[in-house]
Amino acid sequence: MGSYYDRLRALREDNDLTQTQVAEILGTSQTMYARYERGANEIPIRHLMKLCYLYNVSADYILGIQLDKRRKMGCVNKSNHERKVHICRNQSDRN
Repeated sequence: MGSYYDRLRALREDNDLTQTQVAEILGTSQTMYARYERGANEIPIRHLMKLCYLYNVSADYILGIQLDKRRKMGCVNKSNHERKVHICRNQSDRN
């Protein structure tokens, strides 16, 4: 995987989420999120932070600095999309 936007798409697909669902979590539109995945727009740091919590990975992993996905803190709960949205929004509000 060469670029951060390739990792964004892979992480989303690995977690069975749509662009619309991720955009909702980030508080942006599906169109803007699609632009992040294509590399047409750079992702804001606040969105990068939310994605780290959502996928339970480090920013270094998303940015391609680190190859290991593991991260000790996060909010991934594959069984319930609504719970992920709630927890991620709360985590983001604290930061």
